[in-house]
Amino acid sequence: MITLQRPGALSTLPPLSLYVHLPWCLRKCPYCDFNSHEPGAAQTAGAAGAGQLSAQTEARYLDALRADLESALPQIWGRRVHTVFIGGGTPSLFSPDSIDRLLSDIRARLPLEADAEITLEANPGTFETDRFKAFRQAGVNRLSIGVQSFDGAKLKSLGRVHNRAQAIAAVEEAQRNFETFNLDLMYALPGQSPADLEADIQQALAFEPPHLSLYHLTLEPNTRFATQPPKGLPDEDTAFDMLDHLIARTTAAGLQRYEVSAYARPGHQCAHNLNYWQFGDYLGIGAGAHSKISFPDRIVRQVRWREPAAYMDKAVQGLACSNEQDVPLKSRAFEFMMNALRLKDGFELLRFAERTGLTLASIQQPLAEAEAKGLLQRDLARAWPTDKGFDFLSDLQALFLSD
Repeated sequence: MITLQRPGALSTLPPLSLYVHLPWCLRKCPYCDFNSHEPGAAQTAGAAGAGQLSAQTEARYLDALRADLESALPQIWGRRVHTVFIGGGTPSLFSPDSIDRLLSDIRARLPLEADAEITLEANPGTFETDRFKAFRQAGVNRLSIGVQSFDGAKLKSLGRVHNRAQAIAAVEEAQRNFETFNLDLMYALPGQSPADLEADIQQALAFEPPHLSLYHLTLEPNTRFATQPPKGLPDEDTAFDMLDHLIARTTAAGLQRYEVSAYARPGHQCAHNLNYWQFGDYLGIGAGAHSKISFPDRIVRQVRWREPAAYMDKAVQGLACSNEQDVPLKSRAFEFMMNALRLKDGFELLRFAERTGLTLASIQQPLAEAEAKGLLQRDLARAWPTDKGFDFLSDLQALFLSD
């Protein structure tokens, strides 16, 4: 007997990750469009230092995260979690004891893989001696440090709260306590010369980081830089030259570019981000967090309440989710390609069908067009972007937009 599968139905569910958003920062950076907030007087009352969160705020937010997670459990019941990513904001504002409690709450409610990758984002401005060691003891096994630059003047122009010495001290502490860690660096900064760029990458590579993320400074909407652009930004051609230099330097240092902005030594790719880029599932808890959850008959996207105060009030009532909508069939090919084509190795053709519920025939035309334009290559098993496709990634991805 032939069994017919309904169009869009998924025969198997993808791997599941957990994202936890901690929304506060010491200071909002002028280029940042993430859901981050400077703590007000109510959040810092009784805190140990200026801009630090109070123990009461941390505890209340952790209560909200626990309630949020418990309310979401029926949607993911029985599914194992492969990775956890604690992002922000500046998660390292939270005390190691709070991170320990958070991870204990997660483990008590979710079947975490024994070797699950657990990442915490940290900024040098929140660095204290032994703080990173305490995060490691709490169960974090991967640290992502938002250095952005080792140049004091550039850090000031970016509105960062740390200086060069703090950046170096933070990375040295990460080296001592983590087998794998990531450094974030930005390029095409205000007034940045080729010599400035080389100094930054030379300093970063001197630490022999297992993973490096390199981001072009962009003027995102709804940021201060969008309305008050900094002076001295390199032009587009110069920025391309800078990226070429960074690729050459990282390759020579043994870091392989595996995604548009990500470079890693063998065995140190970010498993959490790979799950995003391979159109896996993720439950997002915390203020403004996003989720993508697959069911046999549909794919759902969710958003949590954005403002921390509103989120905490709603979460404890079991109402953390502010918006939920199905991903329509006509959008799935583009959403898949928005992620998968960021990867140097592209994607398995069969994975497209498995993760979207669509047939390969539905993307034959855009695949052929991308190939004809030199943006993509493929064989019987995979499709991947060419170097030109990486340079013009938005054009490549746009070919998969439905009419």
